[in-house]
Amino acid sequence: MASFTLSSGAQTLLTSRLPRLYPPFFRAVFSDMDAETAHERGVQGIRVAERTGASTLTRAALSPDPWLARTVMGLRFPSPFGLAAGFDKHGTCTTALADLGFGHIEVGTVTGQGQPGNPAPRLFRLVEDRALINRMGFNNEGAAAVAPRLERTRRVLSERFGPARPVLGVNIGKTKSVPLEQAADDYRRSSALLAPHADYLVVNVSSPNTPGLRQLQQIASLEPLLRTVREESDRATGDRRVPLAVKIAPDLTDDDIVAVARLAQATGLDGVIATNTTISREGLVTDADEVERIGAGGLSGAPLRERSMQVLGLLREHLPAQTAVISVGGVTDADDVLARLGAGADLVQGYTAFLYEGPFWAGRINAGLNRALRRR
Repeated sequence: MASFTLSSGAQTLLTSRLPRLYPPFFRAVFSDMDAETAHERGVQGIRVAERTGASTLTRAALSPDPWLARTVMGLRFPSPFGLAAGFDKHGTCTTALADLGFGHIEVGTVTGQGQPGNPAPRLFRLVEDRALINRMGFNNEGAAAVAPRLERTRRVLSERFGPARPVLGVNIGKTKSVPLEQAADDYRRSSALLAPHADYLVVNVSSPNTPGLRQLQQIASLEPLLRTVREESDRATGDRRVPLAVKIAPDLTDDDIVAVARLAQATGLDGVIATNTTISREGLVTDADEVERIGAGGLSGAPLRERSMQVLGLLREHLPAQTAVISVGGVTDADDVLARLGAGADLVQGYTAFLYEGPFWAGRINAGLNRALRRR
C-alpha cells in the first residue's frame, strides 16, 4: 500500500482554506443547473480526480486521524462520520469517494431488479433551507450488476488503505414492480447477491418514493422481512456474519419507533439507521408556492435536524447498548456530528450537505471532530 504525507500547510489548505471557495463556485457553476445533472457532474469530477491521481492528495490530507477510529457492529470505522445511501446508487464511484475522508460509504439503494426510477425532473434544491426534495424512485442497475463492482471495490479499498479502509455498507430496497406480498423474495435476491461483498447490509423500508414501501415498516410485515434477509445473508456469506440494520422514516409515530426498537432486539438486529427523508413540509423558508410546484418527494437536509435528534433519543432510550444507532438527517458540520454522538449515536451519516459543502466536507468534519475530542 503506497502512501505519503502532506505538510501541515498543505493539509490546512485542503481542509480549511480551499473549502471556502466552494460556495461561490457552487453558485457560479451549479446553482442554475438541474440538480440531478449537477449531481452527475459532481460524480464525474470525483471519478476524474481518482483516475488522474489527483485524489492521492486529498486522501493524504482528508483521511481520518487514527484517534477517531471506533468499533461498531463488530467493524472498525476509521471515523464515526460516513456518507449515507443515495449518492452512489450504482457502486461506480465508491473508491473515489473513499479518498475524501468518509469513515464509511453506504452504496444504494440497490433493488433486486434494475429499474430506471421515476421520470425526471426528480431532484430539487431548496437552497434557502439547505435541503433537497427527491423522488428518484430507487433508480439503479440492479443487484446482479452492482455485485461485481462491490467485489472490486472491497479489493481496491483494502489495497489502498489496508486495515484503515472505510467500511462498505450496502442499502437494499424493493423493486417497484414487485408486489408487496412478494417483497421478501425480492429482498432475498438482493441479499444473496450483495451480502458477500458488503461489510454491513441495510434494509430500506422507509423511502416515500416507492408506492407502498413504507407499509413494510409495520411490525407484522417488518419482522418476517428482516428474518428473511438475515437468513439469506448468513447463507450467502458462510462463516463471515454481515451485520444487518434497518432504515426507518422520521414520519413514524413515537410509539411506532419504540416498536421498531423492540423488534430490533427480538430479531437480533445489529443497528437502526434513523432517519430517511420526510414527506413533511413544515417549517420551510422556501416560498410555499415553489414547494407546491415541486410536488411529491422526500425532503432531506437541515429541516430534518430536530426530528432526527428526537428519533435518535427514542431509539437510544429503548435499545440496548450493543444495538447500534446510526443517526442521519440535517447533519452539516462537526458540531452536528458531536451533538449526535453526545446523544447516543454510534455513527453519524450525511448526504444533502455534501451537495452544498463540496468535496472537502468530510475532511473538514474529521478535522473538527479531532480537535474537539482531543480537547476533551
